[in-house]
Amino acid sequence: MNSKKLYILFLIILSCFVQTGFSQNTNKDKFYQGVTYFTAGSYKESLQAWTEIYNTGYRSANLDYNIGNAYFKLNNVPFAILFYERAYLLKPADEDINYNLQIARTLIVDRFQEIPELFFIKWYNFVSLFLSTNSWAKISLVSFILCLLFLSLYIYSPRYRHKVIGFWMAIAFIFLSMMTLAFTIRNRSLVYNSHKAIISGTMVSGKSSPDKSGNDLFILHEGTKVTVEDSVGEWLEIRLSDGNKGWIPLNSLITI
Repeated sequence: MNSKKLYILFLIILSCFVQTGFSQNTNKDKFYQGVTYFTAGSYKESLQAWTEIYNTGYRSANLDYNIGNAYFKLNNVPFAILFYERAYLLKPADEDINYNLQIARTLIVDRFQEIPELFFIKWYNFVSLFLSTNSWAKISLVSFILCLLFLSLYIYSPRYRHKVIGFWMAIAFIFLSMMTLAFTIRNRSLVYNSHKAIISGTMVSGKSSPDKSGNDLFILHEGTKVTVEDSVGEWLEIRLSDGNKGWIPLNSLITI
């Protein structure tokens, strides 16, 4: 590669860093601008500022939580719940997020008998969400590399004591790598492919089949959380928290 090509490559890399830094600074300034609007009671302006950041693809529990607060102040409960749920997936142990989510849920009309999750599944989901997908993946990768290093110590060390240490440490790190890999996969599934959604329509009928001629099975109101099970054309099969299923139009909900 000649010097001219190296120079062009350097400029491209430099521009990427500059653009990323500029974008981060712009988002940071816009976020605090939204905070200023929110503190002054200008909730529409704060929502606009934070939504612009969200639309750039930036994601954080703090941003989602504040967008939820802005929607709540504007009496848009369904979208408040939507963004509280998104914030919860990124930071499930946060007390403020949990508290505001529970408050918003008390304002929706529908009440269903919820089927409780098994304890170990609930614990597994909570731990998986404790760190981000990338964080779990990094821990898994580092653990695997350490496993290989200790395995090399076990294979090539002439000393028996070192072999014993290398063997058991390799076992420990391969176990840690596999466990954190499982957390990585589960976290990605919960955050990016949870199939959970919030009803956005004022009132929606759950049908027995994916068409308007189906029998009405139940009525749902805005803000209710459901699980998407299947899709046929412009219809989605949903499952309620009590286990009941039905079909509703695609435009009646927003995916978390």
